[in-house]
Amino acid sequence: MERTVYTKTKHLINHLVFSALCLALCIVLPFLTGQIPEIGSMLCPMHIPVLLCGFACGWPWGAVVGLIAPLLRFLLFSMPPLMTAIPMAAELAVYGIVCGIMYRLLPKKIGYIYIDLISAMIFGRLVWGAVRFAMTGFSSTAFPFTAFWAGAVVNALPGIILQLVLIPAVIITLKKAKFIE
Repeated sequence: MERTVYTKTKHLINHLVFSALCLALCIVLPFLTGQIPEIGSMLCPMHIPVLLCGFACGWPWGAVVGLIAPLLRFLLFSMPPLMTAIPMAAELAVYGIVCGIMYRLLPKKIGYIYIDLISAMIFGRLVWGAVRFAMTGFSSTAFPFTAFWAGAVVNALPGIILQLVLIPAVIITLKKAKFIE
């Protein structure tokens, strides 16, 4: 019985520390990518730690980090602007949820990591678009489909590519280090 409590406590502390690290990365990474004006924001720097947190710690942790990160960054630095931070918080929370749930349900093979990742990106971007649309007053002229497509796919393409290359490599490394299953 004592061994089980110890293991659960250790597991909880590991998730707490890793989630805090991911949240810290969400705060710091935009400063680094912002030094590359042409593509800095296109790299979607806050997305990477949230996705990693969802994979490594599960959906509740990924959802909380995703929800808090843009709002905390807005409160601390006024970036991203609030009208960007709110839909981004919803998007990132969905990233954490989808990654966490799908990674636990599907086999732990490389191909399934890509399925998890792409699914999270699709659902997260759809939620981002829905929240942006709702915030503009349900007017198709205020947030047309072309604006959604540009924001969710075209402008984010460098970030999407970076996530598809980086996240599976980090997940495989974390698995080899026995940090995650």
